[in-house]
Amino acid sequence: MILRLRFAFLFLVLCQLTSAQNDSITKLKEIIVSDSNLKKYSNSQSVLKLNDSIINKNEALLTDLLNFNSTLYFKEYGRGMLSTVSFRGTTSSQTAVIWNGININSQMNGSTDFNTISGSDYNSVSVKAGGGSVIYGSGAIGGTVHLNNDLLFSNRFENTLKLDYGSFNTIGINYKTNISNKQWSAQVGFSKNSSTNDYKYLNRYTWRGEQRWNQNGQYDIITMNANVGYKIDDKNTLKLYSQTSNTDRNTSLVTESETKSKYVNGFNRSLLEYDGDFGKFKTNFKTAYIFENYKYYADNTKDYYSSGNTESLITKLDLGYTLFKTTQINGIVDYNRTKGYGTSFGDHVREISSASLLVKQDIGANWKNEFGIRKEFTNNYESPLLFSLGSSYQFSPLYNLKLNVSRNFRIPTYNDLYWEPGGNLDLKPESSYQAEIGNVFTFRNISLTQTFYYMKIKDLLQWIPGSSGIWSPQNTDKVNSYGAETLVSWKKQYGKNHLSANASYAYTVSKNEETEKQLFFVPFHKATASVAYSRNRISAYYQFLYNGFVYTRADNDPNEIVKDYMISNIGIDYDFKFLDSFKLGFQVLNLFNENYESLEDRPMPGTNFNVYLTLKF
Repeated sequence: MILRLRFAFLFLVLCQLTSAQNDSITKLKEIIVSDSNLKKYSNSQSVLKLNDSIINKNEALLTDLLNFNSTLYFKEYGRGMLSTVSFRGTTSSQTAVIWNGININSQMNGSTDFNTISGSDYNSVSVKAGGGSVIYGSGAIGGTVHLNNDLLFSNRFENTLKLDYGSFNTIGINYKTNISNKQWSAQVGFSKNSSTNDYKYLNRYTWRGEQRWNQNGQYDIITMNANVGYKIDDKNTLKLYSQTSNTDRNTSLVTESETKSKYVNGFNRSLLEYDGDFGKFKTNFKTAYIFENYKYYADNTKDYYSSGNTESLITKLDLGYTLFKTTQINGIVDYNRTKGYGTSFGDHVREISSASLLVKQDIGANWKNEFGIRKEFTNNYESPLLFSLGSSYQFSPLYNLKLNVSRNFRIPTYNDLYWEPGGNLDLKPESSYQAEIGNVFTFRNISLTQTFYYMKIKDLLQWIPGSSGIWSPQNTDKVNSYGAETLVSWKKQYGKNHLSANASYAYTVSKNEETEKQLFFVPFHKATASVAYSRNRISAYYQFLYNGFVYTRADNDPNEIVKDYMISNIGIDYDFKFLDSFKLGFQVLNLFNENYESLEDRPMPGTNFNVYLTLKF
């Protein structure tokens, strides 16, 4: 019923837009961004933006996009299975995922499964390195990943359809329409990604000498998006963002004797936003409803499952005022009420309020300063005072220096507090202090960003066995993380020939302060590179990914590691110039048939192929 109402509403809006376009001859190139604070308060930190052209060169799921184009390290329980991230040596719950300015990390486990998200559902995907809890709250310790649906107010009617078919009966469908004029803007999208996922394991045989393959690895992910913007007048704008997704996924077997299980999860997200621009005074109000649920079938042949659900109501008021043309002040108050209920953590309600103050100062054209503080209020834990202080100075057109220090945190999740048995109501939030220095060099067509950072985390939450044998979360370890990140980009045009290259490298040390051991599943080294070429109707690209080895045990046993690996992809497409665009493309993934895994006993596929067709009309 909810989906029917949403699409009926959108149909009426689209009808209005289509008729209104015939009456309007004014073209307005104004973009209303979904997360204005990402741009306003990130001058002192590194932000990597991945636009449509980069998104379309990668496989559909968000893991593949970010794995090959950023310094984030991913752990996958097999292709298409659960995928979690490590950013700057932190845990999966210490990277916040932000949807149109709202933190959407799971209230149950505190993290995001990146294999349930399609990058094609967004106009852009941005990665901001370093702390961001002052603006985005819990989990923004290692960094933040931003999923943006930006609305453009100009006369247009655009449709994009991409169809994929690949090895292991992998099918991808992505459709997007954008229709707008100077007053209305709407985006509607649908994506489906599925696979039987029955790839053979490289060099793996049973005791009988038979080839092993990925059993029980099927998945099916369906997502629908609907976003509408309405400019009441030059000063007032309303926006509505809506997204619904369902993931039906089996879990790959480690051994052939295991019972076949299944995991089904989904979410509904709705966000209503108001923007008011009254000269020196600006206001932004957001109210969001987020529902997430899961069902786990220990035996997928039986209709018995464990489950969990959370419903979150989020309201956020951001009031901004400009002083002396150089100083901007934002006061933010928000309220979050979450109701969780499930077979393993009962029925509980958690309410959190917070207040933040942000200050941005532009001292001339070359020097920008940022400052922010935040305090949360709740009965569930004692929240620390968070802060962020940053500065950016452009010494010359060739060199920009960035400095940032901050305190950030992650709150205990529903599982941490209420899981039965084992939940712990006496937990404290994880907190971290961090500092970073960024150097940005720009010379003609080359951009180089070099960032050095240090991070100190205390009260790290870990599940450990108690005296009764029951596992329970405790605030245990202190962690010191430090390292360096490098981003390089280059573009050049020779007549009709267009060339571009991008590369990234991360060196990460993340150690338990007491044992001086590297945290398990944190690689010391990760590197990516890509080269793209286009001329007239043809384009081609090459991608490279290197992940260093990782320890799988806390004692850093050299015999218990996941080995390093290198993966290469290539792709080529041709535009037949039918309609606005008619591209036919072909990709070879894992070109050199690398035998690799990112988690123990979770092999990934060898060389495989993908054919795609993209139509724009």
